[in-house]
Amino acid sequence: MNFDTHRAGMLLHPTSLPSGTLADAERWLDFLRDAGFSVWQMLPLGLPLVGLSPYQCASAFAVNPALFSLEDKSSPRVDMRRFVGWRNRQRHWLDDYARFIIIKAAHGGASWPDWPVPLRDRDPQALAAFDAAHAVALKIVMVDQYRAAMHWQKIRAAAAVRGIELFGDMPIFVAHDSADVWAQRHLFLLDAEGHPTVVAGVPPDYFSATGQRWGNPHYNWPAMLADGFAWWRARLAAHFEWFDLVRIDHFRGLVAAWEIPAQEPTAIHGTWIPAPGAALLQAIVDEMGELPLVAEDLGIITPDVTALRHQFGLPGMSVLQFAFDAHADNPHKPENVQPDTVYYTGTHDNDTTAGWWSSLPDEVRHQVMEQMGVEDPAALPGAMIDTVLHSRAALAMLPLQDVLHLGSAARMNTPGTSSGNWSWRFEWDALSPELAPRLLQQLQKAHRCETPHTP
Repeated sequence: MNFDTHRAGMLLHPTSLPSGTLADAERWLDFLRDAGFSVWQMLPLGLPLVGLSPYQCASAFAVNPALFSLEDKSSPRVDMRRFVGWRNRQRHWLDDYARFIIIKAAHGGASWPDWPVPLRDRDPQALAAFDAAHAVALKIVMVDQYRAAMHWQKIRAAAAVRGIELFGDMPIFVAHDSADVWAQRHLFLLDAEGHPTVVAGVPPDYFSATGQRWGNPHYNWPAMLADGFAWWRARLAAHFEWFDLVRIDHFRGLVAAWEIPAQEPTAIHGTWIPAPGAALLQAIVDEMGELPLVAEDLGIITPDVTALRHQFGLPGMSVLQFAFDAHADNPHKPENVQPDTVYYTGTHDNDTTAGWWSSLPDEVRHQVMEQMGVEDPAALPGAMIDTVLHSRAALAMLPLQDVLHLGSAARMNTPGTSSGNWSWRFEWDALSPELAPRLLQQLQKAHRCETPHTP
């Protein structure tokens, strides 16, 4: 994406579409086009293993087949010559992913450190015997991934025809119980039985007084450096087969990450451990020639994190809901937002803007209204959208929940909680006939439509 332009996008995960899948993606793309938006941002598309969180998935490469419509399942038989060619190109992750899924199913969903030792430790004879005994099941898993990839290319082409770029999301860490960690244990900090010695998270912050203990294993950076970050380069290359632009979640972890001893129940007692982010990003630049990445640089951001982002010319993020404090240098304040920024009213981790507004104490509401120059409290959520659209940010991003002025019941995720998340969906009748023309007019007034057009 060109960050010299002035554009607008919508944040909506596919599970929030009315079908809960990508079956109605083209209808959604039509709405975005008619409303003047040129970017569709979503959360990671991976297969959640526990609950619904797309940030704890079975693989850094595989996608969740359930996101893709069932019409592909009933379509004519897969062209096996094309499948074999695709499989050969994806072999660096696909074979082990299929094994991981089928072995896990054969052992009642147990985490890989609890599998029989020969399979846990990837004994070649044990794997060969398993492959032979489960050849059909393994192929089904692989074909599902192939079908999803082919279906996605149709969606990507449909988006391109409408002038819409697809904006993906890449968690910086991967789940411990994943094909990646099982297949490449040497790249992670694990004990002899495969359990993490330290886990990832963040210290106490705006969202949680005890921080967030994510539980993901930390990287063995010296091992990754030794092979030129081969796994990372493959991971980024895979993402750009799917997306035009990718957000690196928790970008600050490429400078230093919060390491928590595995036995600690919360994230309070952790330590910042340096990471070789510059060397990693340079390796990716050397291979790709460019970095269509966005740095998620929210939270406690130190000057070295900002320096790394600027070194590689990456846009950062700001969130208007975080703008209302007494600090003049707050980067989320509209007057401080720079062009190399993706500016949000709120993200999937925030309450909806209407929900956030209704939950504020009266004295804070008065302060927010004064800062925003708003006299009518009912006008505040709409004023937040206008402020983001009229900012200097190259890309303004609006969650659909905010466009529809929905309350807290439509919140996507509450960090640090394990229930009630990731399940919100909208209904098509919520997109009234007058909504797209009204949004188009808003975007044209904010000069965020590349070329005016009629829906």
